[in-house]
Amino acid sequence: MRSFTIFLTALLLGLTSAAPAADLSFADWLAAFKSEAVAAGIEQSVADQALGDIQPIDRVLELDRKQPEFTMTWDEYLAHTASPQRVADGKKLLAQNRQQLRKIGRDHGVPAQQLVAMWGIESNFGHNMGSFSVVQALATLAYDGRRSQYFRGELIKALTMVQRGVRPENMRGSWAGAMGQCQFMPSTYLNYAQSASGQAPADIWSRQEDVWASTANYLSGLGWKSGEPWGMAIRLPKRGLAPVLFGLDHPRPLKDWSRLGVRRADGSKLTGPPEMKLALLHADAAKDGSGGTAQIFLVGDNFRALLHWNRSFFFALAAGTLADRVASR
Repeated sequence: MRSFTIFLTALLLGLTSAAPAADLSFADWLAAFKSEAVAAGIEQSVADQALGDIQPIDRVLELDRKQPEFTMTWDEYLAHTASPQRVADGKKLLAQNRQQLRKIGRDHGVPAQQLVAMWGIESNFGHNMGSFSVVQALATLAYDGRRSQYFRGELIKALTMVQRGVRPENMRGSWAGAMGQCQFMPSTYLNYAQSASGQAPADIWSRQEDVWASTANYLSGLGWKSGEPWGMAIRLPKRGLAPVLFGLDHPRPLKDWSRLGVRRADGSKLTGPPEMKLALLHADAAKDGSGGTAQIFLVGDNFRALLHWNRSFFFALAAGTLADRVASR
């Protein structure tokens, strides 16, 4: 009897992996997924509690299918992401929480202003976290079939969070499953979320210190190097520079860029460790970092850490720029 049950479960799991949503009702899919979750180590009571009698969210599917085409220019994106209001709010929050932010920053080697910048970009300092049930949204996307394998994995991770003490009703976030004030996917939460006080589980929804500690831990895990700048806006010498010098795959020591006549955007000389390697990059560069016509930057390894957070040149450059503006007098 047990062998037949295992065979039946395997058959159902195969159907959920291979069949389009139209070929399997959501109720049947959910029953099979619960079996898959239990086989992956989720307690039956947790699967029943978190998944219950949930239904697909039509709005999630609508948003997934109608994601707006990205048409902003770099100047428009930066004006939105690092708006004067966001900079002012960031400065105020940095001043109000300077001691805690600096301590968390020192513990992970990440500057306090960068923690504030990520907080501002991801959720407008906790004001825009999303209102969807993360478990229900992920189940909707896992059932949908377009990217089911990825979202099935994230749904298992979300159930793991519940098993470790996070209340499913508190797991609110974006339509795609990003959660809390730092907008972590469940897999990111499990790998990097951290409680500043040591009180588990980490609460990235309502405890600001946990948001900052989790952000710092994630950036550190992505390769952030303590004491190095992320990069800087620059101006080229009047004669320009050869296109071959542009691109993330062509870093050179800072001293070489200085020798070539590169200056900061305000015309001042480049400053920093002479041997620190930086790459030349247009804000609107192609995926390989070449080409483009927008503002020009020199970027280092910490830019790459920001790029790992979100694989968009605009995002990474804006995150660094916002941090600089928050820290400025």
